[in-house]
Amino acid sequence: MDSTINDKTIKELEKSIRYISHIIKQRGREILDHYPITPPQFIALQWLLDSGDLTIGELSKKMYFAFSTTTDLVDRMENNELIERVRDPKDRRVVRIHLLQKGNEIIKEVIEKRQVYVQEVLESFSSEEIQSLHHLMSRMFNEMRVHEEKSKQQDEGE
Repeated sequence: MDSTINDKTIKELEKSIRYISHIIKQRGREILDHYPITPPQFIALQWLLDSGDLTIGELSKKMYFAFSTTTDLVDRMENNELIERVRDPKDRRVVRIHLLQKGNEIIKEVIEKRQVYVQEVLESFSSEEIQSLHHLMSRMFNEMRVHEEKSKQQDEGE
């Protein structure tokens, strides 16, 4: 990292990211008020949309929830016909959580409304600024993924 970047800049950058994340999350919760799902269900549906079918254990790890909490969450989503439990055809002992059409439609609508919000916020930005922001955010995300993978490898090596 460039030595001209000081601690104050890093602190301000982290604070800005935290505040942006909070505002988007709050806007998302306001949008969710118009749908029959809770914020944790939204997060679970997002993981299923992005990752495909998952076991309850896999979903628990991704959401940082206890297995029992995730089981309760899945039960409620199954009762609301957002997801279904399906046996893995390769191993009948494994049960996967599968996103149903209703859950898929809700999650896509909510994400689309969040994207409209971000687009509205960015209206005063030039195309070049938006492209630069996108590039830098993508690069930061990729660096975070690399950092997390290295941390996991170090943890496993201990």
